[in-house]
Amino acid sequence: MRNTIASFIFVLVSFSLSAQKYDLAQTPPMGWNSWNRFACDINEQLIRETADAMVATGMRDAGYLYINIDDCWHGERDSLGFIHPDAERFPSGMKSLADYVHSKGLKLGIYSDAGTYTCGGKPGSRGHEYQDALTYASWGIDYLKYDWCNTGGMAAEAAYMTMRDALFSAGRPIVLSICEWGTNKPWLWGGETGHLWRTTGDIHNCWDCEMGYGTWGKYGVLNILDKQNGLRKYAGPGHWNDPDMLEVGNGLTLTEDRAHFSLWCMLAAPLISGNDLRNMPKEVLEILTNGEVIALDQDPLGIQCFKYLDEGDFEIYVKPLADNQVALCFLNRGEKVVDVNFDWKQNYIIDGQTGNSYDFAKENYKIRNLWLHKDIGTTATVLKSTLPPHDVLLIRLIR
Repeated sequence: MRNTIASFIFVLVSFSLSAQKYDLAQTPPMGWNSWNRFACDINEQLIRETADAMVATGMRDAGYLYINIDDCWHGERDSLGFIHPDAERFPSGMKSLADYVHSKGLKLGIYSDAGTYTCGGKPGSRGHEYQDALTYASWGIDYLKYDWCNTGGMAAEAAYMTMRDALFSAGRPIVLSICEWGTNKPWLWGGETGHLWRTTGDIHNCWDCEMGYGTWGKYGVLNILDKQNGLRKYAGPGHWNDPDMLEVGNGLTLTEDRAHFSLWCMLAAPLISGNDLRNMPKEVLEILTNGEVIALDQDPLGIQCFKYLDEGDFEIYVKPLADNQVALCFLNRGEKVVDVNFDWKQNYIIDGQTGNSYDFAKENYKIRNLWLHKDIGTTATVLKSTLPPHDVLLIRLIR
């Protein structure tokens, strides 16, 4: 009888934890992270000003919710092993900062590492997972990015499950962002562990580049895009492939920023901006807050796009949407202008994963250009356009 009761309690607890997990991130998380622009140069004032800017610029109203502090916020652990923030950088403490962020209608995220030290050399969570989870919950933290530096000899799936269980036991809903760079194929196990998982090494603010640093690398927009091939079947509501944070506004050209943002939305990727929200050009803000493009990313079906056509520097990506609508992204990867002449009636599109199909010879769709914010005809006639280098044509088809 005792074993039966214990088993019943275990089932109830497991169901409760699973339900708690899947109540979060039903669409890809949207927010901001400090790393891409500021790295370790962070403090309380920056976070407060960024929260203010998130509201003032209209980004909060566009759907951006999380203000995420990355590496280097840490102070030391006390005699009992509990972590404290750097008192010089965060003099008011994390609870006060979380209260301020929450008062803006936003949520606060934080960073740690599964190893003994973070990538920036600060105290990691190894051996302190339950202490750290309790601490984060007491501060009012809503999101944890959990990195993979200094983890020699550790098993990734087990390490992330330990932190998952610690967060659950702390009793506060916290999004868990798995950041082990795709090394251990987290798409195979991440859906039962976290809410999103990095699929590659770090992004870099370039269009097409790859930089090696011994055991790790940084990649441009196109390089990361190509690494998403074959992963779409693992993503969906509550569990997302993460091709890393956005570099929009961090040095790419305006066309590259637009293409980068379009592709991440087609990928149903988390939209975590990484620029300085306090000082961004109007053109960058317009990209980050384009509601018609964001709607692709936040579509309730949560289906990641697939590559329909590959002609070298010219590619077409297709993303099924709710209400039998569909988005297409025409991408010019190269250095020369591409003339688009797309005959809808000659293209019967089938999504082999979902079974969605689009027979343009039998059905007519209205074409909506999502960057021009206007209708540009229907699929009854050939789509003609000129596509500049490093740019996209992003459209939504509406029946």
